[in-house]
Amino acid sequence: MNKKVAFYTLGCKLNYSETSTIGRLFNKAGFDTVDFTDTPDVYVINTCSVTEHADKKCKKVVKEALKISPNAYVTIVGCYAQLKPKEIAEIPGVDMVLGAAEKFQIVDYITDLTKKPKALVYNQPVSQAKTFISGYSFGDRTRTFLKVQDGCDYSCTFCTIPLARGNSRSDTIEHVIDQAKEIAASGVKEIVLTGVNLGDFGIRDGQRHDKFYDLIKALDRVEGINRIRISSIEPNLLTDEIIEFVAGSNKFVPHFHIPLQSGSDKILGLMRRRYKRELYANRVSKIKQMMPGCCIGVDVIVGFPGETREDFIDTYNFLNNLDISYLHVFTYSERENTLASEMDGVVPGSTRAERSKMLHILSDKKRRAFYESQLSKTEEVLFEGDIKEGYMHGFTRNYVKVRTKYDPVLVNELKTVLLTQISSEGDVEITESEEMLAH
Repeated sequence: MNKKVAFYTLGCKLNYSETSTIGRLFNKAGFDTVDFTDTPDVYVINTCSVTEHADKKCKKVVKEALKISPNAYVTIVGCYAQLKPKEIAEIPGVDMVLGAAEKFQIVDYITDLTKKPKALVYNQPVSQAKTFISGYSFGDRTRTFLKVQDGCDYSCTFCTIPLARGNSRSDTIEHVIDQAKEIAASGVKEIVLTGVNLGDFGIRDGQRHDKFYDLIKALDRVEGINRIRISSIEPNLLTDEIIEFVAGSNKFVPHFHIPLQSGSDKILGLMRRRYKRELYANRVSKIKQMMPGCCIGVDVIVGFPGETREDFIDTYNFLNNLDISYLHVFTYSERENTLASEMDGVVPGSTRAERSKMLHILSDKKRRAFYESQLSKTEEVLFEGDIKEGYMHGFTRNYVKVRTKYDPVLVNELKTVLLTQISSEGDVEITESEEMLAH
C-alpha cells in the first residue's frame, strides 16, 4: 500500500493554493492524500505568521495530529517555518522544518519517515527564495485559488511577510493562462486570483515585464471559466483602468477586497503605507460609480502603536461613512524584527480588544446594509456543496451569501434566483426561479 499524507493549512488563500501544489508533489511520489483523521504516515502543516494567534494554532495542530497518528512524520512549512524555525523545532513531535526556499522540494527532503529525536531544519535566508513556484488549490469543485504572484517589495512597519516570503516575483501571463485552461477543463467555475501583493504582478528576476492589467485582460479571454475574482489588491495599485475593465467584463466579478489598515493619515504614515485615506476614498467612489452593486471588503488594523482614541475615532468615522460592504478586523500584535514592535505609544491589550469589538459590530452593520440593498434583485448564484442543518450555500457574483434547502443537483451549478430576505443566520434567503424548479 502507498504511504498516506495529510495536510493542514493555516492562513491565507495563497497558502491553500500552495498546499495543493505540495500535495501534487506527494501524489507524483506515490503517496495517497487522506483526511487529517485517517491516520496518515506524514502530516504537512502549512503555517501562517500574520498574528501570534496563528503561531499558537500551529502548536495545537501538531498536538492534535499526534493524538490521531502518534508515529506520523510531522513537517512544518510556510511563513512561521521561515521566520522561527528553531522555535518550531522545539515543538514536541515535529520532525522537519522547511523554509521558503525548501518547501517545494519537500519530497526530496523526506527520505526516511522514522520519528526524529530532534527536528531537522532546512532553512536558507529568505533572499534565496527567488524562484516563482506556481500552483492552484484543488479539491473544491466550485472555486480554485490560483497563485500568480508571491513575495513583497513593500516595507510596511507591522508586516513580516517580506521576511517570510522574500521579494516580489510573478508567473508569466502565458503560464497563468495555461493553468486557467487546466482549471476550466476540470469543471471548476470560479477562479480566485491570489498573491501576496497581487497588484504588483509582473516582476520576474527583479525586472518588471507585465502589469496586473495585462494579466486580467488575457484571463478574460479564457473559455470555460464563468467567474474570476480578485482576492485582494492594494489601493495604490488599483488603477482606474482595472476598475473600468472589471466593470465591463462578464468574467471578472464586481467584488474588490482592498486593504486600508487605518483611516488616520497619521497612522498610515507610521505604518509606511503607500497612500493616504483620500486616495482610498477615491478608489471606493470610482468603483461605486462604475458598479453601484459592487461588494467592497476592507482590511483594518486596530491598536497600532501610537493610535490614540482620536485616531481610532477617525478610522471608525471614515469607515462608517464609506460605501463598503464588510470589514476584516485585525488586532495589532507585535512581531519580531519589525519596526512597529520598537515604536512608542503601545496600546493596552484591553483597549485593542474594545476597538476590535466596535469595528466588528460596524462590519455586521455594513454587511447587513449591503445585503438589504440587494434584496428584490435577480442574481446568478454559484452553489457550493457544504451542508449545514439541511441547507446549502452559494454566492452571487457580488459576494452575497445565499442559502437554500440542500439539493445535490445544485452543487457547482449556476442558477438565477430572486434575493428575498435576510435569514436569522445573516445570509440571504432566495425564491427559486423557474429554472431551478425545472432541473
